[in-house]
This record gives sequence, structure tokens and C-alpha cells, in this order.
Amino acid sequence: MSSTQKKAVVLFGHGARDPQWAEPMKRLQSILIGQLPNVQVELAFLELMAPSLPDTVDCMAQGGVTHIQVVPIFFGRGGHLKNDFPVIMAELKARHPGLNIEATSAVGQWDAVWQAIANEIVQQV
Repeated sequence: MSSTQKKAVVLFGHGARDPQWAEPMKRLQSILIGQLPNVQVELAFLELMAPSLPDTVDCMAQGGVTHIQVVPIFFGRGGHLKNDFPVIMAELKARHPGLNIEATSAVGQWDAVWQAIANEIVQQV
């Protein structure tokens, strides 16, 4: 990736009525900001909280970001990931054709996440 490209990560979660629900995502955002000093790291939500993923991507595009990696912070692969998320991503790609926007699999599909959780549980037993 050339030095003229500006990278960003969007941590994309469901959202909730209780603002404290987002605290773990904010903690992850803070960790990533420390580990990726040249990468913009933002939060976005599907519903009940702001900003939305489209609002976040629009803002990043206006700010000169050229590459966005969306990371769905979902454990189960339910209807939102199967149905809603692909539609949102397709709309964003159509709206920003010059922007390289990709998505990882949901964190709940990562073996390393489940192994880390299992390791923590073993330490508690």
C-alpha cells in the first residue's frame, strides 16, 4: 500500500438502547488506536446507536480515507450478518466507487477469539 493511501478500520456492532453496551467496543477501539497509530479507527452501529455504518463511511470518504476494513463485532451469524450487512456493504461500494471498502468475517467466526475466551475461562477454573 502506498504512503498516499489512508487506511481506516470500522468496528461495526449491533447497537443497544443502553449506552454502556458500547463500552467493550470503545475499549477495543482504544487498544487498536494504540497498536495502529497510522490507521483511523471508528465505531459504527447497525441500529439503536449512532453513528451508522453509512454515516461513518461517508465521513471517512470525505476525510480522504482510501481503504476501509469493516470488522463486524458479532458473535453469532444471524439475520443481520446474513441479510442486512451485505446490502449495506453493497450500497456503500456503489455510493463510493473509488473507495476500497472490505469486510472481515465476524469476530465470532474467528477460532482465535474462541480460543482466547476458552483460555480466560480455564484461568478462572
